[in-house]
Parts: sequence; C-alpha cells; structure tokens
Amino acid sequence: MATPAPTGIVRFLGWISCRRDGEGPLGLILVGRTRDRPDEPVQMAFACPAPVDLPEALEEATVERLGPRQYRLSSGDRSWTLDGVAHVHREVASVFYKAVPPRPVPLRKRLFWRVMLGLAGTAAGRWLLLR
Repeated sequence: MATPAPTGIVRFLGWISCRRDGEGPLGLILVGRTRDRPDEPVQMAFACPAPVDLPEALEEATVERLGPRQYRLSSGDRSWTLDGVAHVHREVASVFYKAVPPRPVPLRKRLFWRVMLGLAGTAAGRWLLLR
C-alpha cells in the first residue's frame, strides 16, 4: 500500500537496510520497521540519487521532512540530505487478515485434495493419475 511521504518525522526502530537502485527511478529504499507501527514492515522509497557515503545499514534512523522535496536522514551523529520525492509503503497483510479472516474450505474440496495428494505420493498413484 503506497502513501505519500509523511509530513513530519519517520522514526525507524532498530536496524534498517539501505538499498540502492542504480537502474530504476528510485535511488534509495529504506527497509525496516517504525516506532509507531512496529508490527508492520515498511519501505520508504526516495526518487533521488542515494548519498555516496551512506552505509548499507543504519540503526535507529530518523527521516525528517525539511521541505516539499527535501528530507534529512539521520542516524547517530551522521546525517544526509535527500533531494527528491519520497513514498512510504507499509505491509498491511497481517492487519488485513486479522480484520477479514479466511473462509473455511468446504469439506468436499478438502477430501478431493487429500485423495489427490495421497495418490501423487505413491508410484502407483502417479501412474493412475497420468492415465
């Protein structure tokens, strides 16, 4: 699920991965978890070149919005300025499936697959299925 970049601060929790995309339109993708929603993996993608001295991983990073197309990425005593558009992508599958539980599989379908997989598990059953 893609949402526009936040208007304030994004605080990452623990270690995050800093991925560079040299061929595509996204120059930098930060992957990790945020303090406000630690149960949802998040990707923050920037359509700008990644800083040359940015390491492959950061700890307790913070992204602040400085202007319409300008962000400050900081971790510890280091910081980088990013000039470009940013988007936040959150993995919401776990939240979705908590709200909408899967429907139960009908009994006939469960029996059909149990028989089919049981047949496929033996040499004679595979021979029968191939005929």
